[in-house]
Amino acid sequence: MSEHPNAALIRQMTEAMSRGDMQAASDALADDVEWHEIGRAEARHGKVGLREAMTGGAVDYTITATIHDILANDDHVIGLFDATATRAGRTFRYRTAEIFHVRNGKVVERWAFSDDTAAIAEFFA
Repeated sequence: MSEHPNAALIRQMTEAMSRGDMQAASDALADDVEWHEIGRAEARHGKVGLREAMTGGAVDYTITATIHDILANDDHVIGLFDATATRAGRTFRYRTAEIFHVRNGKVVERWAFSDDTAAIAEFFA
């Protein structure tokens, strides 16, 4: 059985982000995407704003993720990830569950949840 196209979309986006290819990752997003981040009260709105936040001069960290599992249907994808963040010579490992709403082959909204939100907020503060 082949992988659901929405699962393949998230797999490709995750792999692109992990190798630092933000253009390829951005290709998976709708122009008006809403991106809900762990520990951030407000969602980031729009592909352009999200790209600027993730590649701007203020970014002093890298995050790589490996996929633990992906479940998908025609509207949603749930991904379970093991993530590693590196910042200022420190490394932090954590797990996330992420929900993606997909429409017309593009991510239109994303919510992320972690095993330790307080530790993530502290690491990225």
